[in-house]
Amino acid sequence: MDSTDYKILSCLKENSRMNATAIGDRINLSTSAVLERIKKLETSKVIVKYTTVIDNEKIGKGITVFISVSLEHPKFDESFREVISQNDEIVECHYVTGDYDYMLKGITASSKTLEDLINCVKSIKGVSHTKTLVVMTTTKNDFTTIEG
Repeated sequence: MDSTDYKILSCLKENSRMNATAIGDRINLSTSAVLERIKKLETSKVIVKYTTVIDNEKIGKGITVFISVSLEHPKFDESFREVISQNDEIVECHYVTGDYDYMLKGITASSKTLEDLINCVKSIKGVSHTKTLVVMTTTKNDFTTIEG
């Protein structure tokens, strides 16, 4: 990857629907060259997918939480991951270092659905301890960094 690839990624990060002509105009590159580079970025899996960022509050999902999870033993990792991957309210799951084994990000609608989500996580076989933090305000919500 070179600085031109990073510029293309920056444009797509800003607006994944930006067309190759607009990107080319912005970074001083021909449309065909931009298309070729984007295709290479997709083929090499630098670009994994294009998506839409949704305002969760506007669709009735105004509660965001982070749930730290400890497992009794690593033998529960696979089954834990499987259950978590099937829960639509868990939008991120990270295996982490420190006092806990996993950090989950959940998005839910109400205190009742939050209670249900926490109870669901606690009931997964092998879960020994959880700690839940409720997000009050989000100052920054960026998905990746692009340097180059």
